[in-house]
Amino acid sequence: MEKLNINELTPRMIVKELDKYIIGQNEAKKSVSVALRNRVRRQKLSDDLKRDVIPKNILMMGPTGVGKTEIARRLAELARAPFVKVEATRFTEVGYVGKNVDSMIRELVDTGINMVKQEKMREVEEKARYMVEERILDYLIPGAQPKQQQPKNIFELFQGPQTQRISPEESEQQKSKREQYRERLRRGDLDQLDIEIEVEEQTQSMVSIPGMEDMGIDMSSMLGGILPKKVKKKRMTVSEAKKALLPLESEKLLDMDKVVIEAIDRVENRGIVFIDEIDKVTSRSGLHGPDVSREGVQRDLLPIIEGTTINTKYGPVRTDFILFVAAGAFSAVKPSDLIPELQGRFPIRVELSALNEEDFYRILTEPKNAITRQYTALLGTEGVLLEFTDDGIREIARIAFSLNEKIENIGARRLHTVVERVLEDLSFEAPEVADEVVINKAYVDDKIKDVVDDQDLSTYIL
Repeated sequence: MEKLNINELTPRMIVKELDKYIIGQNEAKKSVSVALRNRVRRQKLSDDLKRDVIPKNILMMGPTGVGKTEIARRLAELARAPFVKVEATRFTEVGYVGKNVDSMIRELVDTGINMVKQEKMREVEEKARYMVEERILDYLIPGAQPKQQQPKNIFELFQGPQTQRISPEESEQQKSKREQYRERLRRGDLDQLDIEIEVEEQTQSMVSIPGMEDMGIDMSSMLGGILPKKVKKKRMTVSEAKKALLPLESEKLLDMDKVVIEAIDRVENRGIVFIDEIDKVTSRSGLHGPDVSREGVQRDLLPIIEGTTINTKYGPVRTDFILFVAAGAFSAVKPSDLIPELQGRFPIRVELSALNEEDFYRILTEPKNAITRQYTALLGTEGVLLEFTDDGIREIARIAFSLNEKIENIGARRLHTVVERVLEDLSFEAPEVADEVVINKAYVDDKIKDVVDDQDLSTYIL
């Protein structure tokens, strides 16, 4: 998805961007686009009013495979906002063995930290590349610069670092040699040369807190630079060393305190949490089964969605302005079976419709990431020129829709099963067959008709 300025995107433009990847479901797109635009509008309000404008959380209802998850994922990508998808079924009520609902906010913070870190690393990439050059030149020309050695034991730690002195003449010669090697390094003449580099090991001493395993204490960061860092020698080519050292040098240039502050602000004001399978923690009215933690999970979700403070390893995070999007099939239960307090926290209800045969045809042809384009590109790497004809695509859509009607409606996911079956032999033979292959109606029928006609067989294969 191309990067756009979210402040300039109107709801209509947001829907247009979502249309590139998701077919149909216009009501759902409209609702999420308004929710996203309201976040931009809120940022322009005065501080006094901003505190009172909370996001309108969304509840999506619809069968599996119709685009609920994809809508939320593409929305977060478009907004360049921290996004996390969780399944409500993995949570248990406090007091039972399993994940607590607080963990989804900690995951969101981790996502936000990584997002901001990557952005900042790109900003310092040019300077980091120069530092990588310097390190590689140090390995190529040992002794070119007086280098302070890391203390090897506790005595050297207090005695101070040892430096090696060289004469001015030697220093001038080595400087000249270093510049010659720098030119060769930038031209790529040395890319295939093997060198041995030292890489700091990224091991962290984490102390876990019982019941809060995802919120450990990093002992190594608490001790700071008191203990010498462990380094590991690795042998690789100069080209590989450039790639391996760049993220390490970039990270050294970051102010992690500023990264954490910006990430937490982004999580609190722009974060999106997608809670899938919300209907699976809902019991039908009047029925009480063995799943004692179902309503308990709803009760635990309530304060987070209402707005509370969650403690993370990066500090406290407020959830008041995080946008929550919940989704479920609601085939055996109804949204009204949720506890009343939780129902009130999802004021926007959107029902996604089941996909028909024409929708399947459009899914195979219109999106930028259509499955037909994916397979054409994949087999193109083997020299196979794959062409899908219109009647071939319509036959795939017809078969997928028919199977959903006969067996189980799994939505657009059925297309992956059918297309994979149609192209199975070709994918197997592709390395030896470099030719043009046309996928028309006859080809599709030849590969899949027998399986489709045998209902017992299609139940297990398709």
